[in-house]
Amino acid sequence: MTVVSFIPMKTVRHIGRPSVHFGLGLGAWVLATLLGLAACSGEPSAMAERTLRMALTTEPPTLDWSLATDGVSFNVLTNIMEGLTQYNERLEPVPAIARSWEFSEGGRVITYTLRDDVTWTDGKPVTAQDFEYSWKRLLNPATAAQYAYFLFDIENAYEYNSGTLKDARRVGVKALSPTLLQVRLKRPVIYFPSLTTFMVTFPQRQDVIERYGDHWTDPEHIVTNGPFTLEEWHHEYKLVLQTNPDYYDARPALDRVLMYVVRNPTTELTLYETGELDLAELPPVAIPHYRTHAEYINLPVLRGYYYGFNVKKPPFDDPRVRRGLAHAIDRSRIPLILKGGEWPTASWIPKGMFGYNPELGPKFNPEKARALLAEAGYPGGKGFPAFNVAYNTDPTHRLIAQFVQAQWKEHLGLNVGLEDQEWKVYLKKLDVDPPPVFRLGWGADFPDPDNFMNLFISTSGQNRLQWKNERYDRLVAQGAAEQDPKMRQAIYDEAQILLTETDSAIISLFVSAQNLLVKPYVQNLDINAMEWVYLKRVRLTDNTPAATESS
Repeated sequence: MTVVSFIPMKTVRHIGRPSVHFGLGLGAWVLATLLGLAACSGEPSAMAERTLRMALTTEPPTLDWSLATDGVSFNVLTNIMEGLTQYNERLEPVPAIARSWEFSEGGRVITYTLRDDVTWTDGKPVTAQDFEYSWKRLLNPATAAQYAYFLFDIENAYEYNSGTLKDARRVGVKALSPTLLQVRLKRPVIYFPSLTTFMVTFPQRQDVIERYGDHWTDPEHIVTNGPFTLEEWHHEYKLVLQTNPDYYDARPALDRVLMYVVRNPTTELTLYETGELDLAELPPVAIPHYRTHAEYINLPVLRGYYYGFNVKKPPFDDPRVRRGLAHAIDRSRIPLILKGGEWPTASWIPKGMFGYNPELGPKFNPEKARALLAEAGYPGGKGFPAFNVAYNTDPTHRLIAQFVQAQWKEHLGLNVGLEDQEWKVYLKKLDVDPPPVFRLGWGADFPDPDNFMNLFISTSGQNRLQWKNERYDRLVAQGAAEQDPKMRQAIYDEAQILLTETDSAIISLFVSAQNLLVKPYVQNLDINAMEWVYLKRVRLTDNTPAATESS
């Protein structure tokens, strides 16, 4: 899933005005005023149109699903687009645009049979050629897609993406007919149908992209095939989704979805309190107050939180330094700080997923941490160069950064600065010149450990560490093909030891949880452990209030 900025999709049931009010700040007042003006200008009520109002914690960086890498973009795209497969409530891939699929040649060939009744929003049919074009566009080195590695199990995909193969026709994906898509793999991959649930594998229209270029995702140009359409995109304010009348499956119970850009979690909660939103994610400071409310929901999620090193920047090019910093953090204190049911961990594969092993990773050991730093030439932290911990602007990230800052000061004598940046700016910085130490999270794109381990192979577009380990790459490749659970566990154990202990390229800190409020009239909001919400399944009961009540 995606690099995460802690921006889940959420819905919230109303519990009445809370006894503790967290303050209507200027940002909340401005947005509430805008919402009120929208009501006065005749925006339909939720009774006239069944409208769900929710928040996005940042502007989507892009809605080009070949280029999107973040949870905000995905939460929009997964509701205006569909791919070959989608997840059921047990996180099993089930048919979507594909009616069925078959494995052949010992699992190395997959043939998808597409439905013949799926259309784009301009009325043209969705065909296998649209998938072939999309996948080859993702892999085209000119696209510079960070998720290109997602399809590297396909024959010649890596070679084409790396530029060693120029002929895209030799990539192992081919439309045999309008409704038959053939995929040839380098080796059997047991989880491949799960990959085709994810946004980067959604089909695309070559004619639209070539006609409109960088503006093909503008509401007036974009063509989609999902249960909702992108009707409006007011940058830095809101996105409006409308039910797609030509959607091939059952009509969604919602008519519209209003997605407001609300960057401050306290502002989001205040807007929820004042009836301007139907859902909210709770900031850490508010969780203790709401924990006993009927509308409070706590959900474990497959989302890891880590600090990464740019291993090419001294002194972090020394594994002893990285290991010392990792041993100097008492992760057990993190749930006390965030108060949201987080699970501290020093290993990387998250709890709740096959491959999780709590025995792995550098445990809290200040004495060992100091010895490693002294061995690297910095006894008591003396002579250690000044550096900053970089993170994207968010209260949770600030709390964690302040905690880590204090831990490294207390146990290693280091003076560490903090640097925060807005999400889009931060992502660009990570792509161009990763800071020495930076925060990132990773939410599952599909529920298999390969999705977490593949993140740090040397060819991954999501690997901002500048770290390469050939042994690690081989182990991850072996794990993807291994079908024996015991053997697979042993492979992932060894790979995690390399990542978190031997090389300490990352410091894994905790597995996240969602803490939400959901209004009682919002029904069928099934948020799975990957934080995906299919809004086509959500419905509002008859006691839904007007979409905006103030003016």
